[in-house]
This record gives sequence, structure tokens and C-alpha cells, in this order.
Amino acid sequence: MKRKAMGTTQSSSSKRETSSGSAALTLFSIPVEILEEVFLNLPPNQVVHVCRLVCRQWKEVADSEALWRERCRREGYHLRVPSRIPRDWRLFYFLCKKRRNLIQNPRAEQEFNGWEIIANGGDKWVVEGIFEPHPNEKVRKNFVTSYHLCKKSQLIDLEKEGYNPSFMDQFQPDIKISDWYAPRYDCSCEYEICVELLNQAKRKIQTFAPETVYIEQWNNKQWRQMTHVFQKYGKGARYIRFTHGGKDSKFWAGWYGIRLTESCVEICPEVDT
Repeated sequence: MKRKAMGTTQSSSSKRETSSGSAALTLFSIPVEILEEVFLNLPPNQVVHVCRLVCRQWKEVADSEALWRERCRREGYHLRVPSRIPRDWRLFYFLCKKRRNLIQNPRAEQEFNGWEIIANGGDKWVVEGIFEPHPNEKVRKNFVTSYHLCKKSQLIDLEKEGYNPSFMDQFQPDIKISDWYAPRYDCSCEYEICVELLNQAKRKIQTFAPETVYIEQWNNKQWRQMTHVFQKYGKGARYIRFTHGGKDSKFWAGWYGIRLTESCVEICPEVDT
């Protein structure tokens, strides 16, 4: 077998391989500051699903707290309580970015579109202009109950809304619900709400169902807010069922019962609730 003589030069193919390796090293070994700036100007999903798979350095930068903290700052996702620091800035960023009201037609702007009527007592549900100005000036309409129980509901499919099962099971993000209700000043009435977290088979995991609220006649007719946050609810949450309603307590014909509007269900960061 012929041995390679000392002092001989590399073959052209060896040179090409060495050159190729050096080029790859030069391509991917980018100063961290520059790489961060590049990532900050790319779509966030591309950073997570493409860039972090390129090499170890890119993965470290794509997973870094500094990158996602700066992304939050640039896009205006601020901590409500500055002293409560997120455990995971990337999770905080994506929860802020995806955060929205999962309730359809919460302000009665499309009549009853999106709602399932499950009780329609008395003279039935109606939609009216607001009787008393709402804290949110954009709210112009509300649902109104009658003299027998009126209830309506929505079923939210979390996976269809972009929250896949593995995400819900691993992170169990806070689920914040709120609902606004108001009485007429000249009639006593009742308000009730029930919100359930359900598994794939639509069996209950957790339930928020406070006692019925009774409001006396000759009240101040002001809007009141009901709120609750589901936390640490375990694995399996796939659906949210939101149900609310009420009636007037005088059994007067017409629509003297509780008024409802601006219902809300949000998946949100823990530090923001």
C-alpha cells in the first residue's frame, strides 16, 4: 500500500471539505447580540420551530430569557405587578400574544349568535340598549332576562382556539373568567353563573358556581362584575362551558330581570391575573 509522502499537499477534494466546514462554522457562529437582533425581527413561531433547531448556539439564544424579555418589551407586553417575575418569559410572551376573549358575541351586538339558549322563561330573552352606562364605553347593548328563569351557554373548544392538549397539560395556564351584570332600579332580580372546565369526554374537572346573587328593588342599578381564575387544575382540560342567566323576582310581564353583557373567558399569564 502506498503511503502518503511527508510534505505533500491536500487533495482538491479535501480542500473543498475543509472549506465547506469552515464556511458552515462561519455561517452559524454569529455574535450573540447580532443573532438576538435577527431573532427579534423574525416571526416568533419561526424562532421556536426553525431557528432553534439549526445548532447549539442558535438554540441557546432562541431559548434565552433575555430574548423573550426583550420581545415582550418591544411589543408592549408588560408585567401588571413589576415585582412578580414570570418563571418562563417565552411562555409569558406567547400567552400574552394569544390572549383574547374566547366568548363569542359577548356584548349582544349580534343578537344571540354564538349562544345556546337553555332556559327561556317568561317573555324570553331579549337584547336591548344598555339601561345604565357601562364602565367600558364600547359596550352599547346587553342581554335581558324575564320573569321566569332565562339561561344561556357557550362551549369553548380549547384545541380549536389554538391551545393544544400537550400545552394545556404541561403548562396549565391560568383561565380567567369575568361577567358583567346589572339590575333595573325599580325591580328586584336574581343573577347566576356557572363555569366548568371539562375533559375530552366533557366531564367536569373544576367548577365555579357561586351562590345566586339577589338584588333588591330600588337599587343603584350600577354594573357589577363577577370574576374568577382557574389555577392548577391538573391535566385534561379540553373545553370550557360558560353558563349564566337569571330573572326578575317580581314576576312582572316584560323584561325587568337581570341584564348581562361583556362576558369574558381568557387564557392568560399567571403573573397577569
